[in-house]
Amino acid sequence: MVLLADVVTTSREVAATRSRKAKTASIAGLLGRLDPEEVRPATALLAGELPGGRAGVGWSTLAALDVEPAPEPTLTIGDVDSAIDGVRLISGSGSGQRRAEALTGLLGKATAAEQEFLVRLFGGELRQGALEGVMIEAIAAAARVPTEGVRRAFMLSGRLPATAEAALRGGEPALGEFRLEVGRPVRPMLASPAESLDAALAELGEATVEYKLDGARIQVHRDGDEVRVYTRTLREITRSVPELVDLVRGLDCRSVVLDGETLALDDGGRPRPFQETMSRFGAQSSRELLLHPYFFDCLHLDGTDLVDLPLRDRLDALSKVAPQHRIPATATAERAAALFEEALADGHEGVVVKDLDSPYAAGRRGRAWRKVKPEHTLDLIVLAAEWGHGRRRGHLSNLHLGARDPDGGPPIMVGKTFKGLTDELLAWQTAEFQRRETHRDDWTVHIAPDLVVEIELDGVQTSPRYPGGVALRFARVLRYRPDKDAASADSIEAVRALLPGG
Repeated sequence: MVLLADVVTTSREVAATRSRKAKTASIAGLLGRLDPEEVRPATALLAGELPGGRAGVGWSTLAALDVEPAPEPTLTIGDVDSAIDGVRLISGSGSGQRRAEALTGLLGKATAAEQEFLVRLFGGELRQGALEGVMIEAIAAAARVPTEGVRRAFMLSGRLPATAEAALRGGEPALGEFRLEVGRPVRPMLASPAESLDAALAELGEATVEYKLDGARIQVHRDGDEVRVYTRTLREITRSVPELVDLVRGLDCRSVVLDGETLALDDGGRPRPFQETMSRFGAQSSRELLLHPYFFDCLHLDGTDLVDLPLRDRLDALSKVAPQHRIPATATAERAAALFEEALADGHEGVVVKDLDSPYAAGRRGRAWRKVKPEHTLDLIVLAAEWGHGRRRGHLSNLHLGARDPDGGPPIMVGKTFKGLTDELLAWQTAEFQRRETHRDDWTVHIAPDLVVEIELDGVQTSPRYPGGVALRFARVLRYRPDKDAASADSIEAVRALLPGG
């Protein structure tokens, strides 16, 4: 039986080193000591996530708690898992007070170090997502199985705790049992930035070039008449997008899983602002703003899983089932430059160049999909904001920006900016940041590192001012990205790749 104190110690060891090898070894050592029933909750805790998902606890509740710590560690992983489940089940009148009482009971059994860990866990401050790569390697090491098998099982299950349990319980055979399940979302494959269209084409060889739409990522599953729609972060939005459900239900197939983008168009067929598309994801009906889907991949069709097949075969399946809803694309290198210009003229972001021989793989692993834009943009994590001066007095203005650490550490600060913020954004972020606040000083409010903002910049330069050794040049806010989490943010490697000659 493993104590919460062991998880806290391991977490601190991981945070204290920059060595990916050391992080992996520390986590694998703890995973190897777990009892079977401890694997799922412990894996979630090690990844900085609440076992079972959110528990409805805000920072205001956590900040109001003042509990005397226990002198010695006694809490087991099972105790913590049960207590979190208990908090999650509290609802109805007076639920806020009852959650506070339940948390007080849990924290009263925790040492000072355990209390700090639990408060950061409930507050989302440990949930960085960037630890996923290290966790996958640690699970593979603890179970003595190939990393690729763990990675594939995680992509198909979408759940790290379930993947760890399978690996440690049954090794490669258990991992091999994971299949694409229609109705269960698959972690999406992502594109990494390319310096130019010519560079991407030269790197990938035989490729398809597609519009990069200024929309929101969707994954659509159909099994008979049952249709489900998911976002990039695997959140289900089926009830909010009935027009997409009806469209997919009308396709000539029995079952299908499609990957693509959706966006709202104006009367001239040009994309409406991204925020208008995203506003539909929280709605209960379509109202008057209709979404249009554009699919670029097919992961399953009529009982056959396609994720391991080359992209060219998946595109053949897509052309068969939804030809009229395919994203504009060309497989002709001679047409690539013209398609890029057409995408920009139509109001979109640029193009994505994809290796036609590549299988479907979650995350930015490898370089099989490369996105090309006319301007440099990065998806970065907001770490904090400073109070403004003059006209911006009373508003949180100057943003502290961090890049994802691919080795599982906290985001790495790469710059600040107050440019590009409209009055509307200033008002929104001032209220939102204080809801996400972890701590503050006289000038700065620090927030949980899970909010992603898209930044446009002229480039980067070497700088000793920030921990990553680089700094953004002329950075300005384009928009916030509620469709992305910290695991989807650009890494410090992506930032460094923008250095001159990088």
